[in-house]
Amino acid sequence: MADANTVRRIARLAEVGEGDRVVEIGAGLGSLTLALLETGASVTAIEIDRRLAPVLRSVVEPAGATVVQADALTLEWDQLLGSTGAGSWILVANLPYNVATPLVADLLDSVPAVGRMLVMVQKEAAERLAAAPGHPAYGAVSVKVAYWARARVVGRVPRTVFVPQPNVDSSLLSVLRRPAPAVDPAQVSADRLFRVVRAGFAHRRKMLRRSLAGMVAAEAFEAAGVRPEARAEELDVVTWGRLAAHAEG
Repeated sequence: MADANTVRRIARLAEVGEGDRVVEIGAGLGSLTLALLETGASVTAIEIDRRLAPVLRSVVEPAGATVVQADALTLEWDQLLGSTGAGSWILVANLPYNVATPLVADLLDSVPAVGRMLVMVQKEAAERLAAAPGHPAYGAVSVKVAYWARARVVGRVPRTVFVPQPNVDSSLLSVLRRPAPAVDPAQVSADRLFRVVRAGFAHRRKMLRRSLAGMVAAEAFEAAGVRPEARAEELDVVTWGRLAAHAEG
């Protein structure tokens, strides 16, 4: 559990207020839920622990929150968020390391109702999700995030603010969904793009002409304006889009 100052900091950085719809994952005992409610936002709090959920309800439902006992990774998000328009919800969460990356990626892929996120995650996960080309943490998931959104680390959270104290530091990651994907789906589908990206990063130390052999023909590199000797970590999402548009299959 984070201390009170950190909880208030997260609520402030979330930039929510009257009329905003917020979904919180991993609400725990409700300290962040209450801080978000104080801004005037309406909050739906998700908690996976069946034993903890009744305690959470007793704390936050009298203040106006709605509590849902569920696993965020298997949740029917469309049913939970309803038929609201794209970008009409804000996600705020403290995400465990093993959940953060797949959950953020899945929400960007499949839940357009979530327009922006502020998540506290392990420092290394935040760096990977927000990394730009050339950064040591840049990988396939970095490209996926950049395709759908603009992500940046907006704060550091030292391990000392938690009780009990973990063995890792955390970061606050802001994710803002783009009005449209960074690569026009009419140019290349998301499925094809990410298939090529995954293949490129599967052997990230290899030159792309080797890692993408059988998927991207030699002449396609020239057509896309990409050096065959380049490595996966050098290409931004737009360049990946050009290359994927010339991929076979």
